[in-house]
Amino acid sequence: MTNPPALTDRRALERHRARAMPAAALFLHTEAADTIKERLNEVNRRFTQPAIVTAFPDFWQDFMPRARIVPESETLDLQEKAHDLIIHALALHWANDPVGTLVQCRRALRPDGLFIGVLFGGQTLHELRACLAEAEIALSRGLSPRVLPMGEIRDLGALLQRAGFAMPVADSLPLVVSYETPFHLMRDLRAMGETNALAARHRRFAPRVLFAEAARRYEAAFADGDGRIRATFEMIFLTGWAPSPDQPRPLRPGSAQARLADALGSAEFPLPDDAPKQRN
Repeated sequence: MTNPPALTDRRALERHRARAMPAAALFLHTEAADTIKERLNEVNRRFTQPAIVTAFPDFWQDFMPRARIVPESETLDLQEKAHDLIIHALALHWANDPVGTLVQCRRALRPDGLFIGVLFGGQTLHELRACLAEAEIALSRGLSPRVLPMGEIRDLGALLQRAGFAMPVADSLPLVVSYETPFHLMRDLRAMGETNALAARHRRFAPRVLFAEAARRYEAAFADGDGRIRATFEMIFLTGWAPSPDQPRPLRPGSAQARLADALGSAEFPLPDDAPKQRN
């Protein structure tokens, strides 16, 4: 059996992260951390053995000083059933095997341990993606991979089920950020370590005219009332629990002990003979 081609060039990704300037551009990590903190408060449970998978250890260590920081990679440095909480912080969108990564996290959780993953979703940078594609087609009549393809929320939620998590939930937090010009956006992406690390990317430098044309189209299509341009970042939050016998389970169909009509305080009427029949 042959393995599918890799989506991400890990060496290029590591180079981009090494050149990143997180202090200047980690506002999205701040947003993610604040949202995770709110959700942990809602869980109302004290976690004693947390771990955080991240490419930016200094930031996330400050967020949760007691957590064990695990470098983001294809093979995670996690021990089986060692943690009651694992946070995967804004890196899963670069994984060549996201299901395998999630399985590693589940195995490292104790029964009824909590997993929270945050990654960029399919609406992220849709403005930049469209303008780069239009500009490249207009200039060269071709198209090359320049922006990472990111999953849609329904598909990402299904990954949790495939990885064996119980009670999986996926939800979206879209953020619209304004920039002075498209080049300021590109500079921020470089500072975040989020520039093109696709394995299928062209290795030669793109002509300057391409980005100038993309910027022109961007400013024409996505400018706001103040003359700035907007950029969308969609953060997908994945939440799941390591299976445990103590977790609530759905009842077997037909095993209910009370009628819905009684609970609602309403009358129950038989269906007419010509009503559609339910198929099993």
